[in-house]
Amino acid sequence: MSAGDPFSVLPRIERALRSYVERLDVGTQLREAVAYSLLSGGKRLRPVLAWHSCAAAGGDPEDSLPACVALELVHCFSLVHDDLPAMDDDDLRRGLPTLHKHAGEAMAILAGDAMMTLAFEPLTSDAVSPKFETRGELSVRLVRDLVGATTAMISGQVYDTISGTAPGGSPLDRVRVIHKHKTGALIRASCTMGATCAQLSGSGGEEDVGALGRFGDAVGLMFQIVDDLIDLEQPAELVGKRTGKDEGAGKLTYPLAHGGGAEGARKCRDEVATLKASALAELGRFGAKADSLRELVEFLATRTK
Repeated sequence: MSAGDPFSVLPRIERALRSYVERLDVGTQLREAVAYSLLSGGKRLRPVLAWHSCAAAGGDPEDSLPACVALELVHCFSLVHDDLPAMDDDDLRRGLPTLHKHAGEAMAILAGDAMMTLAFEPLTSDAVSPKFETRGELSVRLVRDLVGATTAMISGQVYDTISGTAPGGSPLDRVRVIHKHKTGALIRASCTMGATCAQLSGSGGEEDVGALGRFGDAVGLMFQIVDDLIDLEQPAELVGKRTGKDEGAGKLTYPLAHGGGAEGARKCRDEVATLKASALAELGRFGAKADSLRELVEFLATRTK
């Protein structure tokens, strides 16, 4: 990776995740199931956003590691449950058998439950960083942020999975509500939690948290639109999971909400460009400290898997 690659921080994040799992006192089978899901790779977008948001707000990005671990635990819990037969019924995730195929449905449910509850430990103890042992007020703010995002994510999953539950008038209104919750809330929290962690070194004021929250809102919707285009246009071999499943299941996607076909895809790309511009505009206050976030936005707008 080049020095300017925003994903060059992945080895540090992976070490923190692996170290956390190795210290878990939850029994061998459950620890192995959590490790199978949590340590199986992936983009690590949410912890990468938290890391670079902390840096953009003037903090030491190492201080964001508890938030990085917490966010990835919640994200992986959501993937494990999303893959279950009662939900999307997927057999493949990140190029590997999904957890319920690997370890059984009961263990997948329980491992997902465990990851959701374990996510709050790094924010309230020294499990990842000794600095968090005595940071009560900051820990409470981070926990509240993660609780709100996790609850919104689950609400969005309800809207997406159970027909007729999503509020809004037009299909475009409804799909935006679904993914502001299901996808966008945790991405927004990744940015605001990273900015909050910058306060450990005396940076990251409320204006920084607000700007990075708005940045996260734009990135979250942009990410989902691109994800829907990938699901529509890319082969499963490239993506590492089954594609074309959302439309096949009758789910509302951004291309369909925009009318479907080539015209729907074109309108999606126009919306991606608008959201990209909004995200970059929110980074203006941070100057060069946000260059990694700018590079990340460029990557997310054009990714193919």
